[in-house]
Amino acid sequence: MIGAQTALGESQQSLARAWYTVILCMVAYILSFVDRQVITLLIEPIRADLGITDTQFSLITGLAFALFYATMGIPIAWLADRKSRPVIISVGIFLWSLATALCGTTKTFWQLFVARMGVGVGEASLSPAAYSIISDSFPRSKLGFALGVYSIGSFIGSGLAFLIGGTVIEMVTQYDAIEFPVVGVLQPWQMTFFIVGLPGVIVAAIFFLTVRDPERKGIIAGSAGFTIRDVFAYIRKHKKTFIAHFLGFGLMALTLYALLSWSPAYLIRNYGLSTRDVGIYLGILVLVSNTSGVLTSGWLADWFTRHGIEDAPMRSGMIGSLGVVIPAVLFPFMPSLITSLLMLAVAMFFASFPMAPSAAALQMMAPNQMRAQVTALFFLSMNILGITGGSTLVALCTDYLFGDEKAVGWSMALISSVSAVLAAISLGWGLKYFRRTLQSI
Repeated sequence: MIGAQTALGESQQSLARAWYTVILCMVAYILSFVDRQVITLLIEPIRADLGITDTQFSLITGLAFALFYATMGIPIAWLADRKSRPVIISVGIFLWSLATALCGTTKTFWQLFVARMGVGVGEASLSPAAYSIISDSFPRSKLGFALGVYSIGSFIGSGLAFLIGGTVIEMVTQYDAIEFPVVGVLQPWQMTFFIVGLPGVIVAAIFFLTVRDPERKGIIAGSAGFTIRDVFAYIRKHKKTFIAHFLGFGLMALTLYALLSWSPAYLIRNYGLSTRDVGIYLGILVLVSNTSGVLTSGWLADWFTRHGIEDAPMRSGMIGSLGVVIPAVLFPFMPSLITSLLMLAVAMFFASFPMAPSAAALQMMAPNQMRAQVTALFFLSMNILGITGGSTLVALCTDYLFGDEKAVGWSMALISSVSAVLAAISLGWGLKYFRRTLQSI
């Protein structure tokens, strides 16, 4: 009896530690997206001060992340499969917070581009290690929801970037440019980066001091880990599964970022809203629609799993892909601001579905000491295809297809709907191959 009570107490403590880790990872994810997303509210003053086009702005918000991933994402993930994951995450938080503040010192397009590459350390260090930690802390039947809780940090962060960022920008724009020692004269939009970036240093310290690295589950006896050659050999062995996953969820990321990155410009240019009002509208929309979409998709994947459906994560992502198409096409053609926002909210809800299932599927598809590296490869493809593509393809359509900056809504509708259809096709094609991969592990 005493032994059973002791085991129960240890189990409850282990579960409490697991959820504490998830929550703190989610807080870090929130900061990552605040630092990443706040720049979209600053599009007009940055374009005016730096003299850049929509296409150049899209390269700052998208390609800069992909370039960092191309050079550093895999080595960081290799370390996460072998070394302390909390240390890797805490160092990443510290570095991307400083890089965000550094954005506030830039004076040219290229300076801002390079500083934004530093902000990309957030994705490279955080999610691969966080996915791995969470997967070692929960059973498979609860993994989808746990990863969903972590994943909503991206949209809480985006929502807060809009809500708090809009207020901060409105506040700092009441002041003229201020001269500081060393860095020189700073415009109001530059000061915004300092305000949102530096709090991350505190979270980095808390993470380093309080999070324990859980025991790795399912490690092959005598294995010291997998090399990148082993990872690519495993991916080649299950290439159809990985093609369907990387392409399908990458295209859904393209859909999401086509909508998320350009919504501020759409509202400012077509409805004449102030930055503060745009922040309030989009902040509430993202906090409600996107977070509920992520949690719903995680719950749905777990529900499928409990009912014996092996391809649960892929199926959940496919449902989101199909659901986003109609509202994404219709939102820029609505007769009023409110109806346009409502339709955009539905599109955002379904566009957020792949966040938790894509993570759950990766952890199920790969052996333990390969998970971070496989996740890093996925984020590399997602950054190049999804984030860069979603941001830049919309800008190219606006600049060169429609030739009118007010047509950005049409560009968003075109790119997001086409990519969502292609994502559904890819994920549907991959269902049987995903099942085969699980059966072979």
